[in-house]
Amino acid sequence: METADLVLMPWLEARRRLGERPHALRVLTPPYPAIGCGELRVLRVREDGSAPLDVMCGYERYRRP
Repeated sequence: METADLVLMPWLEARRRLGERPHALRVLTPPYPAIGCGELRVLRVREDGSAPLDVMCGYERYRRP
C-alpha cells in the first residue's frame, strides 16, 4: 500500500489499513473555537523512513459553537 492511497480516506478505514505500522496522528483545527462536523479524513501522510508516519487529518467541515 502506498501512503498516498490514504489521502482523503476516512480515518477509521485508513487506521485499519495501517495495521500495526507506527504513526503519529495530528488533527488540523481552525484558528478559532470550532466543532468538527462530518467525517474525519486523512489530509496528508509524511514518511521519512526512520520515524513513524506523520498523519494529518481534518474534518469535512467545521462550525463555530
